[in-house]
Amino acid sequence: MNNDYLDPINAENMPNLVDNSLALDLLLSAKTGVTYCAKAITETTSPAVRAVLREILNDSLTLHRETAQLMMAKKWFHPYQLEEQHTLDVRSAETVVKIANMDLFPPDTSRLGLFATPNK
Repeated sequence: MNNDYLDPINAENMPNLVDNSLALDLLLSAKTGVTYCAKAITETTSPAVRAVLREILNDSLTLHRETAQLMMAKKWFHPYQLEEQHTLDVRSAETVVKIANMDLFPPDTSRLGLFATPNK
C-alpha cells in the first residue's frame, strides 16, 4: 500500500475488506442484541413482555448464527482454527495501521499528467 490515497491502486481488494468489516459489525451487533434481550427477560415480570423478548432473542440468535455461518463460508471468520483467526486479525490490524498512517491531505493533489488528460 502506498501513501497516496488518490491512487486507484489503493482501491484493490477494498470491496472484500468492506464486506468483511460490515459482516463483523453485524455479527457483533447481533451478539449485543442477544445479551440485552437475555438481560431484559430476567428483569421483567410481565408474561406478555417476556414472550415478546423471547421472540426477539430467538431472532437475534438466528441472525448471529446465519452471519457467523456466512463469515465462515467466506473465510472471514475462523472460530475453530485459532491460528488462522489470529493471522487474519494481525493482517487486519496492520491494514488499519497503514490506513491510519496515510497522509489524507497531501500538499499537492494535482494529478495532471498521471491520467490521460487533454492538452490545455
